[in-house]
Amino acid sequence: MAPNWRCTSCGTPYPEDGLPYRCPKCGGVFDRADIPTFDPQALQPHEPGIWRYRHTFTLPENAPAVSLGEGQTPLVWDEAFGRKVAFKMEYVNPTGSHKDRGAALMAAFLKSRGVTQAVEDSSGNAGAAFAAYAARAGIHARIYTPAYASSVKRAQMAAYGAEVIAVDGPRSAAAEAARRDADQGVPYASHAFLPVGLDGYATIAYEIYEQIGEAPGAVVAPVGHGGLLLGIARGFLALHQSGLIPKMPRIFGVQALACAPVWAVARGGREALGWVTDQVPTAAEGVRVRWPVWGDALLQIAEAHDGTFLVVEEEAILPAREALARRGFFVEPTSALVWDALRQISNCAPDPIVAVLTGSGFKAPKVSSSPS
Repeated sequence: MAPNWRCTSCGTPYPEDGLPYRCPKCGGVFDRADIPTFDPQALQPHEPGIWRYRHTFTLPENAPAVSLGEGQTPLVWDEAFGRKVAFKMEYVNPTGSHKDRGAALMAAFLKSRGVTQAVEDSSGNAGAAFAAYAARAGIHARIYTPAYASSVKRAQMAAYGAEVIAVDGPRSAAAEAARRDADQGVPYASHAFLPVGLDGYATIAYEIYEQIGEAPGAVVAPVGHGGLLLGIARGFLALHQSGLIPKMPRIFGVQALACAPVWAVARGGREALGWVTDQVPTAAEGVRVRWPVWGDALLQIAEAHDGTFLVVEEEAILPAREALARRGFFVEPTSALVWDALRQISNCAPDPIVAVLTGSGFKAPKVSSSPS
């Protein structure tokens, strides 16, 4: 049984077999054909991890529940720039990032298709999550990663049994290597292109709603390919359409100035992409994505619901990480982008504010921005 996905360009449904990462007819991106339906009566509280929300997923019925106990992450309140903020601690997931939510569903989808080996590309967190959940599902993983990626993250992938291959050059070079394998017939379990992970990220919205007891006024999250914030936004849209919340929260996506394509398009239109590059180093390596797969969809949902995109200058990233650590939140630099974003929106974001902390600080060895 095929999931309810269709090509966003030509409308072709996802095939009954195989694992194409793009539409075989036109090369377009597959996405789910509808917004998730959230029904509190359909929750399955005895299922592991995020599988309690299985009724919201587009997975086929024969997909097994692959889980390491992901989800149900803490929501901790603190103060930032004179505002009360709830920090969603996604970095306490089993492999140390929010990517576990998407990887759990990806592994289940691969199992439902009879896949025994698959290739992926990642700058770190997605690769670590895929390696862990592939191991859990009995799938051999080959992961192409940029040579500049954290050695800790690469070691984590290898520890799960994945074949890890470092690729010189920008982030896009690793993706190109994975696509060459895909062209040779190796299943490409792309966390960027396949929409299965979006349903996993939507569970963050469901949990926030359950933890607060209402919808937040604003949600702040880092943006790379855009899947995380898009999934969260769709989760809140599902809650809104189900009548559980009166309106959508305002979403704030944040990127590093070194590579900020979504922010650039939001400010200056398509022509602004000509100024974007992934050649400039940044401590926020997790969002160093020049061509975000979900950028258009994220821009559309932001336009419809008063979303805003922000950038953080490089010299503010590591101090932001330190500021979060001083409050007990030890995160990697990519996660720290939300701290400066909170500063920028302190006078305009509606209450209550939720900031998503995506990745563990243990994945990035450098702790201080101070000179050694």
